[in-house]
Amino acid sequence: MPELPEVETTRRGLEPLVRGATVAAVVVRNRALRQPVPRDLARTLVNRRIDALERRGKYLLFRAGDGTLIVHLGMSGRLWVVTADVAPATHDHFDLALANGNIVRYRDPRRFGLVLWQRGDPLAHKLLRDIGPEPFSEAFNADWLYKETRTRSSAIKIAIMDSHLVAGVGNIYASEALFRARINPKLPARRLGPARCATLVQTVRETLADAIEAGGSSLRDYVNSKGEAGYFQNNFSVYDRAGKPCLTCGTAIRSLVLGQRSTFYCPRCQAR
Repeated sequence: MPELPEVETTRRGLEPLVRGATVAAVVVRNRALRQPVPRDLARTLVNRRIDALERRGKYLLFRAGDGTLIVHLGMSGRLWVVTADVAPATHDHFDLALANGNIVRYRDPRRFGLVLWQRGDPLAHKLLRDIGPEPFSEAFNADWLYKETRTRSSAIKIAIMDSHLVAGVGNIYASEALFRARINPKLPARRLGPARCATLVQTVRETLADAIEAGGSSLRDYVNSKGEAGYFQNNFSVYDRAGKPCLTCGTAIRSLVLGQRSTFYCPRCQAR
Protein backbone atom coordinates (compact mmCIF):
# COMPACT_ATOMS: atom_id res chain seq x y z
CA MET A 1 0.00 0.00 0.00
CA PRO A 2 1.45 3.40 -0.90
CA GLU A 3 2.47 5.17 2.30
CA LEU A 4 3.43 8.79 2.92
CA PRO A 5 6.76 8.69 1.01
CA GLU A 6 5.13 7.18 -2.09
CA VAL A 7 2.26 9.67 -1.99
CA GLU A 8 4.61 12.59 -1.46
CA THR A 9 6.86 11.40 -4.29
CA THR A 10 3.79 11.22 -6.55
CA ARG A 11 2.75 14.72 -5.49
CA ARG A 12 6.17 16.18 -6.21
CA GLY A 13 6.23 14.60 -9.64
CA LEU A 14 2.75 15.74 -10.62
CA GLU A 15 2.71 19.20 -9.08
CA PRO A 16 4.70 21.10 -11.72
CA LEU A 17 2.67 19.43 -14.49
CA VAL A 18 -0.77 20.22 -13.11
CA ARG A 19 -0.47 23.46 -11.11
CA GLY A 20 -2.05 26.29 -13.04
CA ALA A 21 -3.52 23.98 -15.68
CA THR A 22 -7.18 23.98 -16.68
CA VAL A 23 -9.23 20.79 -16.69
CA ALA A 24 -10.33 20.09 -20.27
CA ALA A 25 -12.10 16.76 -19.74
CA VAL A 26 -12.78 14.07 -17.16
CA VAL A 27 -13.12 10.40 -18.09
CA VAL A 28 -14.49 7.92 -15.55
CA ARG A 29 -14.32 4.34 -16.81
CA ASN A 30 -15.27 2.67 -13.54
CA ARG A 31 -17.05 4.41 -10.69
CA ALA A 32 -16.85 1.38 -8.39
CA LEU A 33 -13.90 2.29 -6.18
CA ARG A 34 -13.95 2.07 -2.35
CA GLN A 35 -16.57 4.81 -2.59
CA PRO A 36 -18.29 5.54 -5.91
CA VAL A 37 -16.72 8.27 -8.02
CA PRO A 38 -19.27 11.16 -8.10
CA ARG A 39 -21.52 10.98 -11.15
CA ASP A 40 -21.29 14.71 -11.78
CA LEU A 41 -17.51 14.92 -11.45
CA ALA A 42 -16.94 15.83 -15.10
CA ARG A 43 -19.49 18.63 -14.97
CA THR A 44 -17.96 19.86 -11.74
CA LEU A 45 -14.30 19.87 -12.82
CA VAL A 46 -14.25 20.83 -16.50
CA ASN A 47 -12.93 24.38 -17.05
CA ARG A 48 -11.65 24.62 -13.48
CA ARG A 49 -8.06 25.68 -12.85
CA ILE A 50 -5.91 23.53 -10.58
CA ASP A 51 -4.46 26.02 -8.13
CA ALA A 52 -2.29 23.63 -6.12
CA LEU A 53 -1.55 19.98 -5.47
CA GLU A 54 -1.13 19.21 -1.77
CA ARG A 55 -0.91 16.16 0.46
CA ARG A 56 -2.60 15.40 3.76
CA GLY A 57 -1.47 12.09 5.23
CA LYS A 58 -1.88 9.61 2.39
CA TYR A 59 -4.41 11.77 0.49
CA LEU A 60 -3.65 13.96 -2.53
CA LEU A 61 -5.57 17.23 -2.76
CA PHE A 62 -6.06 18.87 -6.15
CA ARG A 63 -7.20 22.36 -5.11
CA ALA A 64 -9.49 23.84 -7.76
CA GLY A 65 -11.31 27.05 -6.90
CA ASP A 66 -13.95 26.56 -4.23
CA GLY A 67 -13.45 22.78 -4.11
CA THR A 68 -10.88 20.03 -4.04
CA LEU A 69 -10.46 16.72 -5.85
CA ILE A 70 -9.41 14.22 -3.17
CA VAL A 71 -7.50 11.14 -4.35
CA HIS A 72 -6.36 8.18 -2.26
CA LEU A 73 -4.25 5.48 -3.88
CA GLY A 74 -5.71 2.65 -1.80
CA MET A 75 -3.81 -0.64 -1.76
CA SER A 76 -2.51 -0.70 -5.32
CA GLY A 77 -3.29 2.63 -6.96
CA ARG A 78 -0.98 4.93 -8.88
CA LEU A 79 -1.24 8.32 -10.58
CA TRP A 80 0.96 9.26 -13.50
CA VAL A 81 0.97 11.51 -16.55
CA VAL A 82 0.40 10.23 -20.07
CA THR A 83 -0.30 11.78 -23.44
CA ALA A 84 -3.48 11.38 -25.45
CA ASP A 85 -2.02 8.62 -27.64
CA VAL A 86 -1.53 6.25 -24.69
CA ALA A 87 -4.48 3.86 -24.64
CA PRO A 88 -5.97 3.06 -21.22
CA ALA A 89 -5.42 -0.41 -19.77
CA THR A 90 -7.93 -2.62 -17.99
CA HIS A 91 -7.52 -1.05 -14.55
CA ASP A 92 -7.19 2.58 -15.65
CA HIS A 93 -10.38 3.88 -14.07
CA PHE A 94 -10.03 7.66 -14.24
CA ASP A 95 -8.43 10.34 -16.44
CA LEU A 96 -8.04 14.01 -15.66
CA ALA A 97 -7.28 15.59 -19.05
CA LEU A 98 -5.69 19.04 -18.90
CA ALA A 99 -5.70 21.81 -21.46
CA ASN A 100 -1.88 21.74 -21.53
CA GLY A 101 -2.04 18.26 -23.11
CA ASN A 102 -1.19 16.24 -20.01
CA ILE A 103 -3.50 13.48 -18.82
CA VAL A 104 -3.34 12.46 -15.18
CA ARG A 105 -4.33 8.78 -15.17
CA TYR A 106 -5.44 6.76 -12.17
CA ARG A 107 -4.85 3.00 -12.16
CA ASP A 108 -6.13 0.80 -9.34
CA PRO A 109 -6.31 -2.98 -9.91
CA ARG A 110 -7.82 -3.66 -6.49
CA ARG A 111 -10.18 -0.65 -6.63
CA PHE A 112 -9.64 0.26 -2.99
CA GLY A 113 -8.70 3.85 -3.71
CA LEU A 114 -10.81 6.99 -3.82
CA VAL A 115 -11.58 9.82 -6.24
CA LEU A 116 -13.91 12.28 -4.50
CA TRP A 117 -14.95 15.92 -4.68
CA GLN A 118 -15.20 18.19 -1.64
CA ARG A 119 -16.62 21.67 -1.89
CA GLY A 120 -15.13 24.10 0.61
CA ASP A 121 -12.38 23.11 3.01
CA PRO A 122 -11.11 19.62 2.10
CA LEU A 123 -9.78 19.12 5.61
CA ALA A 124 -13.37 19.20 6.84
CA HIS A 125 -14.13 16.01 4.89
CA LYS A 126 -14.95 13.13 7.22
CA LEU A 127 -11.98 11.12 5.93
CA LEU A 128 -9.49 13.90 6.67
CA ARG A 129 -10.81 15.90 9.61
CA ASP A 130 -9.53 13.58 12.35
CA ILE A 131 -6.06 12.91 10.92
CA GLY A 132 -3.27 13.70 13.36
CA PRO A 133 -0.31 16.02 12.82
CA GLU A 134 1.96 15.67 9.83
CA PRO A 135 5.22 13.96 10.85
CA PHE A 136 7.36 16.84 9.55
CA SER A 137 5.29 19.49 11.32
CA GLU A 138 6.12 21.14 14.64
CA ALA A 139 2.88 19.69 16.03
CA PHE A 140 4.34 16.20 15.92
CA ASN A 141 6.86 16.37 18.72
CA ALA A 142 7.98 14.46 21.79
CA ASP A 143 5.47 16.17 24.07
CA TRP A 144 2.59 15.32 21.73
CA LEU A 145 3.65 11.70 21.36
CA TYR A 146 4.17 11.28 25.11
CA LYS A 147 0.80 12.84 25.97
CA GLU A 148 -1.14 10.89 23.36
CA THR A 149 0.32 7.52 24.33
CA ARG A 150 -0.32 7.68 28.09
CA THR A 151 -3.56 5.70 27.87
CA ARG A 152 -2.60 3.43 24.98
CA SER A 153 -1.98 -0.17 25.97
CA SER A 154 -1.57 -1.25 22.33
CA ALA A 155 1.89 -1.95 20.94
CA ILE A 156 3.85 1.12 19.91
CA LYS A 157 4.02 -0.20 16.34
CA ILE A 158 0.21 -0.16 16.18
CA ALA A 159 0.08 3.28 17.81
CA ILE A 160 2.32 5.06 15.32
CA MET A 161 0.40 3.51 12.44
CA ASP A 162 -2.77 5.14 13.79
CA SER A 163 -3.45 8.19 11.60
CA HIS A 164 -5.07 9.95 14.56
CA LEU A 165 -1.68 10.00 16.30
CA VAL A 166 0.49 10.90 13.31
CA ALA A 167 -0.39 11.19 9.64
CA GLY A 168 0.78 8.77 7.01
CA VAL A 169 3.12 6.36 8.84
CA GLY A 170 2.32 2.93 7.41
CA ASN A 171 3.59 -0.57 8.02
CA ILE A 172 6.95 -0.39 6.27
CA TYR A 173 8.11 2.86 7.80
CA ALA A 174 6.81 2.07 11.28
CA SER A 175 9.03 -1.03 11.36
CA GLU A 176 12.02 0.87 10.02
CA ALA A 177 11.61 3.87 12.36
CA LEU A 178 11.29 1.63 15.41
CA PHE A 179 14.47 -0.20 14.44
CA ARG A 180 16.36 3.08 14.13
CA ALA A 181 15.02 4.09 17.56
CA ARG A 182 15.98 0.67 19.03
CA ILE A 183 12.44 0.26 20.35
CA ASN A 184 10.71 -3.14 20.44
CA PRO A 185 7.56 -2.92 18.29
CA LYS A 186 5.64 -4.97 20.89
CA LEU A 187 6.28 -2.45 23.68
CA PRO A 188 3.02 -1.01 25.03
CA ALA A 189 2.84 2.59 23.85
CA ARG A 190 2.14 3.94 27.34
CA ARG A 191 5.50 2.59 28.54
CA LEU A 192 7.42 4.93 26.25
CA GLY A 193 9.11 7.64 28.31
CA PRO A 194 9.79 11.24 27.22
CA ALA A 195 13.34 10.52 26.01
CA ARG A 196 12.29 7.58 23.86
CA CYS A 197 9.35 9.56 22.51
CA ALA A 198 11.83 12.21 21.37
CA THR A 199 14.00 9.56 19.74
CA LEU A 200 11.04 8.00 17.95
CA VAL A 201 9.83 11.35 16.62
CA GLN A 202 13.32 11.91 15.20
CA THR A 203 13.58 8.45 13.60
CA VAL A 204 10.08 8.65 12.10
CA ARG A 205 11.09 11.90 10.41
CA GLU A 206 14.46 10.58 9.30
CA THR A 207 13.01 7.37 7.91
CA LEU A 208 10.31 9.16 5.95
CA ALA A 209 12.74 11.77 4.66
CA ASP A 210 15.19 9.10 3.49
CA ALA A 211 12.36 7.20 1.79
CA ILE A 212 11.15 10.32 -0.03
CA GLU A 213 14.70 11.02 -1.17
CA ALA A 214 14.82 7.46 -2.55
CA GLY A 215 11.51 7.87 -4.39
CA GLY A 216 9.60 5.58 -2.01
CA SER A 217 9.54 1.79 -1.88
CA SER A 218 8.49 -0.36 -4.84
CA LEU A 219 7.49 -3.79 -3.55
CA ARG A 220 4.59 -4.64 -5.87
CA ASP A 221 2.72 -2.10 -7.97
CA TYR A 222 4.11 1.26 -6.95
CA VAL A 223 5.82 3.52 -9.47
CA ASN A 224 6.00 7.30 -9.41
CA SER A 225 4.33 9.82 -11.71
CA LYS A 226 6.93 9.07 -14.41
CA GLY A 227 6.44 5.31 -14.19
CA GLU A 228 9.72 4.87 -12.30
CA ALA A 229 10.20 2.54 -9.33
CA GLY A 230 11.46 3.80 -5.99
CA TYR A 231 14.51 2.19 -4.41
CA PHE A 232 14.17 2.62 -0.63
CA GLN A 233 13.47 -1.12 -0.44
CA ASN A 234 17.18 -1.55 -1.09
CA ASN A 235 17.83 0.22 2.21
CA PHE A 236 15.48 -1.76 4.47
CA SER A 237 17.06 -2.63 7.79
CA VAL A 238 14.31 -4.98 9.00
CA TYR A 239 11.20 -4.86 6.83
CA ASP A 240 10.69 -8.09 4.85
CA ARG A 241 14.06 -9.42 6.09
CA ALA A 242 12.86 -12.18 8.45
CA GLY A 243 15.60 -14.76 9.00
CA LYS A 244 18.32 -12.56 7.51
CA PRO A 245 21.11 -11.16 9.71
CA CYS A 246 20.65 -7.75 11.29
CA LEU A 247 22.85 -5.26 9.49
CA THR A 248 23.93 -3.86 12.85
CA CYS A 249 24.54 -6.88 15.09
CA GLY A 250 24.14 -9.97 12.90
CA THR A 251 21.21 -11.46 14.85
CA ALA A 252 18.49 -13.01 12.70
CA ILE A 253 15.60 -10.63 12.03
CA ARG A 254 12.30 -11.87 13.41
CA SER A 255 8.74 -11.33 12.24
CA LEU A 256 5.39 -11.38 13.98
CA VAL A 257 1.89 -10.09 13.34
CA LEU A 258 0.68 -6.96 15.14
CA GLY A 259 -2.68 -5.48 14.28
CA GLN A 260 -3.02 -7.96 11.41
CA ARG A 261 0.14 -6.57 9.79
CA SER A 262 3.53 -8.23 9.42
CA THR A 263 6.11 -6.67 11.70
CA PHE A 264 9.88 -7.07 11.48
CA TYR A 265 12.46 -6.35 14.18
CA CYS A 266 15.86 -7.30 15.59
CA PRO A 267 15.45 -9.10 18.93
CA ARG A 268 18.86 -7.87 20.08
CA CYS A 269 18.94 -4.25 18.89
CA GLN A 270 15.28 -3.83 19.87
CA ALA A 271 15.32 -5.89 23.03
CA ARG A 272 13.30 -3.39 25.04
